[in-house]
Amino acid sequence: MTPASTRKVPLLDLKTQHAALRGPMLAEVTRLIDSQQFILGDAVVKLESEIAEYSQAKSAVGCASGSDALVLALMALDIGPGDKVLTSPFTFFATAGAIARIGAIPVFADIDPRTFNLDPACVAQVLTKDPDIRAIIPVHLYGACADMDAINALARFYHCSVIEDSAQAIGAEYRGKRTGALGDIACFSFFPTKNLGGYGDGGMLTTDDDAIAQKLSSLRVHGSSVRYVHQFVGINSRLDSLQAAVLSVKFPFLDEWTSARQRNASLYRKGLTNAVTLPYVSAETTRHVYNQFVILAPQRDTLRKHLSDHGVGSEIYY
Repeated sequence: MTPASTRKVPLLDLKTQHAALRGPMLAEVTRLIDSQQFILGDAVVKLESEIAEYSQAKSAVGCASGSDALVLALMALDIGPGDKVLTSPFTFFATAGAIARIGAIPVFADIDPRTFNLDPACVAQVLTKDPDIRAIIPVHLYGACADMDAINALARFYHCSVIEDSAQAIGAEYRGKRTGALGDIACFSFFPTKNLGGYGDGGMLTTDDDAIAQKLSSLRVHGSSVRYVHQFVGINSRLDSLQAAVLSVKFPFLDEWTSARQRNASLYRKGLTNAVTLPYVSAETTRHVYNQFVILAPQRDTLRKHLSDHGVGSEIYY
């Protein structure tokens, strides 16, 4: 047996996944290169159809990144300078960054310390004090959905739109319904570290609203639906056909990989002692996809050094 000191367990191992798919991946990428359809070609249309069906949404619109997806969602809802958007203070920078990027004002409500997702009670407190908020962006952090029934009820009462930040949660379910169809618009990321990751940046938006889908399709191409006719001031945020082709090769394996993540999570739960706090799964979470398995450790830095000394990768989120 290899000595423990020489064994390595990296935080993320993309090479193993690529090795298993290298043949069909190279064949599909070669086919695409030979077709010379690099911008919004058949590969993008195919992936959009796959993600829409998988997310139980009517439409999907590809874009250049998960960060751009958030910006496009806000633009599609006519949210701009001076508007207020409520979101979580505990997430990757891109969530609040997208709000600030378009000149809107991020407003924060606190999280449930068990799930790390927005606490509806805290959302209600903020909305009561500030009823001018235009939209709510719940983040489905680490692969588990926020409490969407409660958040949607508040949004309806206060006339807010709801944008799901589903960057870490493709395939996650809340009360049996998939993220992607739990709000007005959902935003996905295909960054390489995600459960469905590309070979570079990529993003997707899903919606059940035909008008929003059409506007998103226009906004990602400088606000144009007809060449050289620009109904809106949009941005250049098209999903590369090469990335779409890569993702479509990977897509059929997503549920298999999710099941493996869930099995690993089960092993962690059995093996880790009560010296750390394990991820909490709420009653509403009917499918956790474990983009990360995040624990709370009272001796965090000591634990990380111990893991590192034994070749085990770890990271701080966030």
